[in-house]
Amino acid sequence: MSLAKQNGQSGQSGLSGLSVQELKTHRPDLAFIADWIRPNAHVLDIGCGDGVMLDFLQNKKKCSGYGIEIADDKVLQCAQRGINVIQQDMEQGLAMFADQSFDTVLCLSSLQMMQHVEPLLRDIARVGREAIVSFPNFGYWPHRTALLKGKMPVSKLLPYQWYDTPNLRCATIADFADLAHEVGLDIVQWVALHEGQVIHRFPNWRGSLAVFRLKNKT
Repeated sequence: MSLAKQNGQSGQSGLSGLSVQELKTHRPDLAFIADWIRPNAHVLDIGCGDGVMLDFLQNKKKCSGYGIEIADDKVLQCAQRGINVIQQDMEQGLAMFADQSFDTVLCLSSLQMMQHVEPLLRDIARVGREAIVSFPNFGYWPHRTALLKGKMPVSKLLPYQWYDTPNLRCATIADFADLAHEVGLDIVQWVALHEGQVIHRFPNWRGSLAVFRLKNKT
């Protein structure tokens, strides 16, 4: 699942064929990430949600590729946008794809919902020459404040209560960096975002969303 549900934008078919400015308005995180993807790239979007990212990349950057999504309604929205979507649980891995099949593999605001994070990240490293991963930063200051008050964090990017959340894993920027190195990925670049804006000072404290650009060490 992408951030579409969490930002209340799921199911809005009118978002198809967005311009750059429209994407910045509706999904500033995706607009930022799209700048990291070169034109004509072959892309795999894991947990592609309603397909808005692949739709934008296909229309504006002439990219090709596939999305992977499990939810019936999101798969339908992808199909309506003309996205090549595979309906599959991400937990089953990427065995259908050969090594280095894609220029870029995207896993955007989905990794925290996985039960088996490390195997999926290793698979991402295998099938992609480069990967872009984003996730809610558990080190964001309101999250820390909530824990100090004895409560589980609830925020725009983590809008669920502890008892109904789909998020199984909570990670900080430093946590993910350690895991990336462990599974054989070099960190090319990383940023912390808040509402689509890069946070330069105290990013692990002030950034609500972490975005990593990764490259296979081999």
